[in-house]
Amino acid sequence: MYLSNYHSHSLFCDGRSTPEDFVKFALSAGFKSFGFSSHSPLPFETNWNMSAADLPVYLEHTAYLKEKYKDRIELYTSLEIDYLDNTYNPSIPYFQEMPLDYRIGSVHFIPVAEELIEVNMVSIDGPFEDFERAVKVHFGGDVKRLVKRYYESSMDMIERGGIDIVGHMDKIYMNGHRCDGFSLEEDWYVNHVKNYIHLIAEKGLMIEINTKNVTRKQHTYPHKQFFSLIRELDIPVMVNSDCHFPNLVNDGREEAFRLLKDHGFTSTRELINGNWTDVPF
Repeated sequence: MYLSNYHSHSLFCDGRSTPEDFVKFALSAGFKSFGFSSHSPLPFETNWNMSAADLPVYLEHTAYLKEKYKDRIELYTSLEIDYLDNTYNPSIPYFQEMPLDYRIGSVHFIPVAEELIEVNMVSIDGPFEDFERAVKVHFGGDVKRLVKRYYESSMDMIERGGIDIVGHMDKIYMNGHRCDGFSLEEDWYVNHVKNYIHLIAEKGLMIEINTKNVTRKQHTYPHKQFFSLIRELDIPVMVNSDCHFPNLVNDGREEAFRLLKDHGFTSTRELINGNWTDVPF
């Protein structure tokens, strides 16, 4: 098993420790590669995205760590970039001109009005109570409408490009499955996900197996029921913990690899010497 993690969050966003603390833990666990991927700046301030003013310091500091630890571990600089709409997403010049080693694309917010400010955003990734309230207020109490919007945004993100890795691709089910009318098994939902996966394959992107909630909720993103289709379409995968604490750098990895093996995967896609490479288990 090649030990790596390309999705992590430090004090530059909503992580709970310094970037170097994450590196030290990764080294102690025998990791070969580690990527910094703070939440990207947004057109508005949140308590979990990086501020645009901090971005130069982030790039400078991670470059310093890459040099400091170059003989011990491969370090990479990235961002987890939010798709909001056609004006603010990973494909715009602002993100494409940054000196990043790779880019993760994720959907955390669904705009419910044209102006891109926080009050006009529905978060799919926050407390369930907020999610449930948003379904009632903005989607007429119909969770299917919110799910449809989520996958429409996700599909548009893939079409516009500018990313390498699709982040926690179906995280809508984290809160969605607790709402009346939601079902992981019904065709209306399964078809959304299948169409999304087929588009990812068409565009030649990678999917992370996100293990952030494996220990607490027994969730992987994507859900394990879609592993077979991902394997059938030969989409490259990697295992990322989406860690916010250094001691969770390796969290959920063994379970994720067990599931990958059970579904016929034989390798993960890893960044080695700056090149994406398939590494057998």
